[in-house]
Amino acid sequence: MTIIQWPKEERPREKLLSNGATHLSSAELLAIILHTGCRGKSALQLARELLIQFGSLGALLTAETQTLCQNPGLGGAKAARLQAVQELAQRLVLEEVQSGELLSSSAATRRYLLSKYRHTDYEVFSLIFLNNQHHVVKFEEMFRGTIDGAAVYPREVVKRCLDLNAAAVIFAHNHPSGVAEPSPADRAITGRLKQALSTIDVRVLDHFIVGANEVVSMAERQLL
Repeated sequence: MTIIQWPKEERPREKLLSNGATHLSSAELLAIILHTGCRGKSALQLARELLIQFGSLGALLTAETQTLCQNPGLGGAKAARLQAVQELAQRLVLEEVQSGELLSSSAATRRYLLSKYRHTDYEVFSLIFLNNQHHVVKFEEMFRGTIDGAAVYPREVVKRCLDLNAAAVIFAHNHPSGVAEPSPADRAITGRLKQALSTIDVRVLDHFIVGANEVVSMAERQLL
């Protein structure tokens, strides 16, 4: 039986319109995004199987296109829908971060970084560039690496700060291992970057380390 043959009050889309999105399970919301199932499976059955296979909603939404399309019932169109949902969710949180003074929206910043990088299986070193009022000028991924780390070049960071006329910066990078504890290498590169940026009077406010379930602030640990 397809979803269209179900009683109206049990169909995910109709339930959402009648009761609101908060009354639906993750599988039901996912079924609405998928729109259709595949041979022998409704969209809801497919959604449930995908959540079980990937282990979590986050892992599913952040999966690469090729990985998604290897699953029966998922083609390019459905993969694109899933990735669009993930990107919109991240942009919504980023809008919250950018809308005010960054230091007063630390929780929003952490949510954004966690949603963006917790499932990334390679290291990404990003910068949040700030003006004199500590409003976000730009969020930018500057360096990428393998699971073992990313090469970070202070000269490039200095150049980018000058290009954007930044007054302060916050560093952020993820640990693909899932452990958010700052490593000796993290402390070393933070020190090198601080020294380089001090020559152009750009302040380093924090360095966030993103793990699987938390974001650690080096400033809060008094490691800057």
